[in-house]
Amino acid sequence: MSPIAQASWEAIGTNVHVLVTDERALETAAAEVRAILDDVDRTYSRFRADSELTALNAAAGRPTRVSPLLLEAIEGALRAARATGGAVDPTIGFTLKLLGYDRDFAALPADAPAQAPGLVFRRVPGWQTIDIDPVSRTVRMPARVSLDLGSTGKALASDLAAVAAHRTTGSGVLVSLGGDIATAGNPPVGGWQIHCSDDSRDDPGSPGEIIGIMGGAIAASSTTVRRWTVGGVERHHIIDPATGLPASGPWRTVTVAAANCVDANAASTAAIVLGDRAADWLRAAGLPARLVHRDGSILRVAGWPEPVSEAA
Repeated sequence: MSPIAQASWEAIGTNVHVLVTDERALETAAAEVRAILDDVDRTYSRFRADSELTALNAAAGRPTRVSPLLLEAIEGALRAARATGGAVDPTIGFTLKLLGYDRDFAALPADAPAQAPGLVFRRVPGWQTIDIDPVSRTVRMPARVSLDLGSTGKALASDLAAVAAHRTTGSGVLVSLGGDIATAGNPPVGGWQIHCSDDSRDDPGSPGEIIGIMGGAIAASSTTVRRWTVGGVERHHIIDPATGLPASGPWRTVTVAAANCVDANAASTAAIVLGDRAADWLRAAGLPARLVHRDGSILRVAGWPEPVSEAA
């Protein structure tokens, strides 16, 4: 494998890794990624009072002009909703607040008080309620609808960051944001080595498997991370839009390969929500995937490669 240089840090509530095939490009590539993530955070963080998304959610019920980046993020979320038959839906913002996920994950209390008695969870409003005009860059959604772009938005950030870093440096680049991995440019000899496990924070030597990719993107969605407790009830962040509750299917982690990270993320998240129907849906879509059952057994579909090596 060609020499690879790497920089890592924390941003937008997750771990960031930037890898380049030309070590001379690392500093510039990392600066490009930082700039993209700063822009993303200011634009569509649900946890910043001064973000553009927060202002848009507060303006629900009337048309609001948005920036090109926020429009791109919302359009990506709506495409993901359409492609997954609504299994991935950006109108879960209010539901996440009801579940206690109302601030940056690192700031959540160990066990928040129970919600008000009689609180009822129900189907989310639905992505079809969002009206966008790409010409005027206006977005309109019904009152009390709150968007959350944490899933596809993070994947979009990976795609944008990888392209920007490659365009500026000419180096092959891999950007990983908490399991959302995008690549741009030529890969190292032998391809990018990807460690697949339940948690993107795992050390490469921890249990899992290693595969090689020559390009494109990989995204993993898991119910084993971003878990919190409210009134003694454990929750996780992958919501089933049909119930407004955390998905309860058989898969604890799903990893998908696709041409870009937004598509990979939409599919991996949808698979968790689809449960028993996920494998057939992924096969029909032609998306290579690795599904880890709650009991730890692994199902590989649609040409997901056998591992280059088993980690630990």
